[in-house]
Amino acid sequence: MDPLEDVLTLVGATSQLSAALAAGGRWAVRFDPPAGVKFNSVRRGDCLLRVDGVPERVVLAAGDCFLLTRPRAFTLAAAPDIPPEPAGPIFQAAVDGVARAGTGDGVFLIGGAFSFTERARALLLDALPPVIHVPAATPEAATVRWAVEEIDAELRGEPLGGRLVAEHLALVMLIRVLRLHLARTGGSGWLAGLADPVLGPALRAMHARPAQPWTVAELARVAAVSRSTLAARFKEVIGRGPLEYLTGWRIELAADRIRRGDDTLASIARAVGYGSESALSVAFKRTTGLSPRAYRSRFTLAG
Repeated sequence: MDPLEDVLTLVGATSQLSAALAAGGRWAVRFDPPAGVKFNSVRRGDCLLRVDGVPERVVLAAGDCFLLTRPRAFTLAAAPDIPPEPAGPIFQAAVDGVARAGTGDGVFLIGGAFSFTERARALLLDALPPVIHVPAATPEAATVRWAVEEIDAELRGEPLGGRLVAEHLALVMLIRVLRLHLARTGGSGWLAGLADPVLGPALRAMHARPAQPWTVAELARVAAVSRSTLAARFKEVIGRGPLEYLTGWRIELAADRIRRGDDTLASIARAVGYGSESALSVAFKRTTGLSPRAYRSRFTLAG
């Protein structure tokens, strides 16, 4: 199994496209903090991106795209000294799927947002920087550019089912941006571990067979390193040991099963690698602060 695929499935990633933005002249638009992960791609022209709490402005050129992974307000503008207009009224006045700012249409952006379940921040988003910028000029950006061009074509051509296809393509774009981020940054956290030649094989093995009674020695053999090297590398990159990581992933899998269905706790325990319901309950409460039964009750009441 692919750990990135596992996590994206577990956090229920879905996409929703917004109106495009056409702008020209002296313009600036300020956006409220997005609820999920915001993305935009510049199809024509260039502009500046300013994100609250991020000191550096990002210069966006035609073909560039970016992800915002934190709920922070941001501004797109022609120049840094232009007072911004709020995005809400501009997008409410969109005609034929295009919102307009300033005068002319020398700049054109498409965009949208990704939504996730409540566990996304801990499982995925906290491992990412606030802004991921993918410049079109980099050779690796070609795979992202393909997805964006297909999204644009679906939106412009308006074929049957085009918007649904475009939203699925946006998920393809998300995965490709995450791959690109992994390939070009060292970073830390489990995402960085996927790209690590030592940790990657061990992480994939745990995700492929989470119920297996793994030991550090067995995982070290999978990674072709010593136990001490594996343990030290896990601590350095991911921030916890290999068996701590395994416990955390098992509990995430158990919690997902509890939220989604009526499986017995005994069957869930066996599926995620615990020999009994009581063993699962001890680990689950230590990790989440709730017993599995209390956790299920909370989601039953919420539903």
